[in-house]
Amino acid sequence: MAKIKKGWFCSSCGNESSKWLGQCPSCGEWNTFVEEVVSRSSSGSGARVEHLIGATNSEVQPLSSVSFNIEERISLGMEELDRILGGGLVPGSMILIGGEPGIGKSTLSLQIPLYNPSLKTLYISGEESPRQIKLRSQRLGGSEENSFILSETILEKIVERCKQERPALIIVDSIQTIYSQALESSPGTVSQVRESAALLLRYAKESNTPIILIGHITKEGSIAGPKVLEHIVDVVLQFEGDARHSYRVLRSIKNRFGSTAELAIFEMSHSGLREIKNPSELFIPMHSQNLSGVAIAAMIDGSRPFLIETQALVSSAAYGTPQRSATGFDVRRANMLLAVLERRAGFKLAAKDLFLNMAGGLKVIDPACDLAVVSAILSSNFDTPISQKFAFAGEVGLSGEVRPVAQIERRISEAEKLGFQKIFISSYGKLNYKKGAIEIVKVADIPKLVRTLFQ
Repeated sequence: MAKIKKGWFCSSCGNESSKWLGQCPSCGEWNTFVEEVVSRSSSGSGARVEHLIGATNSEVQPLSSVSFNIEERISLGMEELDRILGGGLVPGSMILIGGEPGIGKSTLSLQIPLYNPSLKTLYISGEESPRQIKLRSQRLGGSEENSFILSETILEKIVERCKQERPALIIVDSIQTIYSQALESSPGTVSQVRESAALLLRYAKESNTPIILIGHITKEGSIAGPKVLEHIVDVVLQFEGDARHSYRVLRSIKNRFGSTAELAIFEMSHSGLREIKNPSELFIPMHSQNLSGVAIAAMIDGSRPFLIETQALVSSAAYGTPQRSATGFDVRRANMLLAVLERRAGFKLAAKDLFLNMAGGLKVIDPACDLAVVSAILSSNFDTPISQKFAFAGEVGLSGEVRPVAQIERRISEAEKLGFQKIFISSYGKLNYKKGAIEIVKVADIPKLVRTLFQ
């Protein structure tokens, strides 16, 4: 007979304690322990796992004798998704996709089997009925020939069905709805999420079957459940963007089989998520006439260069304290750039409001956007438009100098490909770029930029 007891679990790392602790001794976080009712059978969880998956005989073997085919990847039928995963799914891997409600997690997870009918996929839904999934699949289109649906939330039954069906890919939507009958705690708690993820990982490794998990996030923006969930999985992908806008950014946070400096951009439409293979077409100006306060930044996110429109509005402060607002750009860095303009270039902006916006709702962290932000601020302050055929790529230092940025040749090439006439870069650093149709303008500091642009 199972012995029922209460326990305290750290919501950050999953560490268990018999009493409440202010600080977790494992991860050092404060006030993270929550109480749960747990039940452990007399035979232990190890016997239950072996009963579901089967005992394995692990042997010690030299690393040189392990066979591995570097081309052994599973394509998901979407170029952007394959690229962010490092070339496709690795057999036996576990991928976690997180994001806010309504951002497109379930849509993306259902598009994978519909767009890749050659891959036998088992879609496990703990939130929707098969009828609801069918309605969405008709809207998304694609082939339903090799897609199978299982509406189940009990972990033991899910593993049994996976052993019977032997799918090539398993999708679980979502991990917070799955629970084990051996534990008395509710679905979504620390112990249930940890137990479910651990058992599914064991099945993935033993059967060499990739598993995609859909995860909820908390109000702070982190994935719900114990932090150990992100350590268990092989890949963590985070959906970003506002559900009220059509653009979605899928960013790689952790990837054991590829680079984390990658992102994929999608557009949400009535027929699902559409891949954006040329992001520059979304973030360049959408107006026909020149307007003040607009400049184009040549930025790089991950390994992909693209151009984004930077918008600035400078106006006299209506109240005593001037406002500083930035959307998609770090407001502290914006304040630093304003201080540089006032101290090093002599522009009096301390008593004026500043509003910054990056087109498309994209969050920008590339320091190469500094030069475009400064140019947009000056353009709005002078009420003088900047040509839509000018691009900017440079970091602004505290002394007012324009510093060189990485991969400048790729930025110039992207601007030239899109038909830009000039690109402003730093006069420092080496440039290995053959002269083409675009004119490269080198500036050393902010005063030189002002003289070149507005005089």
